[in-house]
Amino acid sequence: MTSDNTAADPSAQGPLVGILGGMGPAATVDFYSKLIAATPAATDQQHLRVMIWADPTVPDRSQAIVGHGEDPTPKLVEGAQQLKAAGAAFYVAACNGSHAFLPRVREQVDLEYVSMIEVTAEHLSALPYVKAAGLLATDATLTAGLYQDSLAEYGVKPIVPEAADQHTVMEAIYAVKAGDLGPELRVSLVRVAQSLVEKGADVIVAACTEIPLAMTTEESPRPLVDPAVLLANRVVTKANSL
Repeated sequence: MTSDNTAADPSAQGPLVGILGGMGPAATVDFYSKLIAATPAATDQQHLRVMIWADPTVPDRSQAIVGHGEDPTPKLVEGAQQLKAAGAAFYVAACNGSHAFLPRVREQVDLEYVSMIEVTAEHLSALPYVKAAGLLATDATLTAGLYQDSLAEYGVKPIVPEAADQHTVMEAIYAVKAGDLGPELRVSLVRVAQSLVEKGADVIVAACTEIPLAMTTEESPRPLVDPAVLLANRVVTKANSL
């Protein structure tokens, strides 16, 4: 008689994917939903094994990047360590701003992460009709140049909002975090996206995980690129290759 050791052997069930989340909680839930949707599964058992470390006490990444807040690196290191201890093969971060600190996290925690920003830049560079991309992101993500640098490396011109429009973007982002996005802010965000198109953007990049929760694909004046969806697709491809 043979025995089935699958339940006792986690590796037989496929790699464990780590998600460094809680930044913010709604964006983490949204990313996991997109990961589920990206997975070609007909049964529960065919989905990926996932460990989500959702820590909403991670200091504000935006404030830290502009030098006005506590460094979130120690909390991110703690989360990455928890994911490694759980047996994650690699992890992703469901927060754009956190990517400014992930290289330092990697120095302290020997666990690979997949960059949402690099995945997005690589994807856009493969689209022949995309020469320039409009960015809807937090002040900090733009200040850190995360998307600008990565897009430029892949030959795509980044376009950012004017100062007044960027203020509108930030209002929308924090309204989503507070669960209080009214119709006026939604309309204003669409107007900002339109201004990026007028400056030459071929696509609009939702370079903050709250943006897709504030503006739909149908509302966007140009194709709305959701880095979280691209990352989810990459996670599925990578996990299935391990």
